[in-house]
Amino acid sequence: MITQKLRKVGNSYVVTIPRAEVERQQLHEGDMVDVQVTPLEVRRRLPPDLQAAAEASLREHSAAYSHLAEH
Repeated sequence: MITQKLRKVGNSYVVTIPRAEVERQQLHEGDMVDVQVTPLEVRRRLPPDLQAAAEASLREHSAAYSHLAEH
């Protein structure tokens, strides 16, 4: 499965196929291909050291963060 970002070009939307996949599938310009479109939810993950630092900060300063969230 290939995961790509949807882009707007003119009045259309496009998804590109990486060159390595085109070569692996032996595709050529003008070939017909089947495309299945499924929206994905992508969640970025913090590196473990940064995640630990953020959690420690939230524990230590929870009152301050709550105050900021209210304003």
